[in-house]
Amino acid sequence: MASGISVASEVVDTFNDIKLSHKHRYSIYKRNADNTEIVLESVADPSKTYDDFCAALPPNECRYGIFDLEYSKSEADGMRQKIIFVVWAPDSARIKDKMLTASSKDAIKKQLVGISTEMQ
Repeated sequence: MASGISVASEVVDTFNDIKLSHKHRYSIYKRNADNTEIVLESVADPSKTYDDFCAALPPNECRYGIFDLEYSKSEADGMRQKIIFVVWAPDSARIKDKMLTASSKDAIKKQLVGISTEMQ
């Protein structure tokens, strides 16, 4: 917790819902107003797509996201699933926002056990 920002229990609970029972396609997290805790901003039902996830991310603010990716390598293998951790820090975001996002990334990653891949 290099930045001193903690992770709300609802963040871990929502991640576990995605990991264990695939209740949601994705979840998006943000820092609260006084930058002391990472909290849940939104979740989406399993019918949503990656394009919906990208559209839900704000153009000028940083966020963290979890996306439950379903893919198929071949017909014989069937469907596979990977959980992707996304750090959204657009160039248009304020510098302080990007610095807090980068410094508190490890705090949220340590709480979310079972992430397959990370994207920035």
